[in-house]
Amino acid sequence: MSFAVIPLRVEKKDGPFDLYRDLVSSLGSTRLDEGDVIVISSKYIANSQNRIIDMSGTVPSDAAVSVAGQYKMDPKFAEIILRESDRIFGGVSGFVLTSSDEILAPNAGIDKSNVKKGKVVLYPDESYLVSEQLRRKLFLDLGIHVGIIVVDSRLMPARAGTIGVTIACAGFEPIQDMRGQKDLDGNPLKVTLKATADNIASIANHKMGEGAESTPIAIVKGSGAVLTDRRISPGEMTVSSEMCVYIRGFQNKE
Repeated sequence: MSFAVIPLRVEKKDGPFDLYRDLVSSLGSTRLDEGDVIVISSKYIANSQNRIIDMSGTVPSDAAVSVAGQYKMDPKFAEIILRESDRIFGGVSGFVLTSSDEILAPNAGIDKSNVKKGKVVLYPDESYLVSEQLRRKLFLDLGIHVGIIVVDSRLMPARAGTIGVTIACAGFEPIQDMRGQKDLDGNPLKVTLKATADNIASIANHKMGEGAESTPIAIVKGSGAVLTDRRISPGEMTVSSEMCVYIRGFQNKE
């Protein structure tokens, strides 16, 4: 099967909704095949779970006031960031660099776009469980094995623009371990892990868009992802901050 990315248009929703039912109805005439990977926007899933906060009702703590002063942001927004973060590494004006669900992200992945003014969208709740449930329901209803990716946009160090990154996935092997294989010159690969899930996520994110496209779902065909029935663990696609070359490099410089 040739490689293809098919974005699916859906109507904007206000309030929680049935994610699986909406996914199936959005397919329309698009046929799902064995091995397809369905990529879904993390904010779309968060909306289905009503993971939206009206900042007007948020009461900032002393810690949030301190963070807000340090990084020049609304104390109420800083409070939500603190609640959603596993760890804070630092920041710049308007942005706090955090770890949320073991994923490095500015402002804990909280988004002010595609939501009414004064409100923010959080990361989805239990993204890996949601991914697995979608995969299983599709198999039970359609009898085919597909992969699921929950995607979010992310800035890359020293690069302009955003790419897609996998928040959670199910149904396929997210990492291809190439250690022990040889390159074109016969040299053994010692550290190479191919980020299959993130590569697919970024390709799909390019077609899904970042603005008013209203295409929060994309079907990726012919990716070559290796299907699996095992449940994917969140730790498979992350490394600790102590192992991250960027964080270690900046900390050593300090």
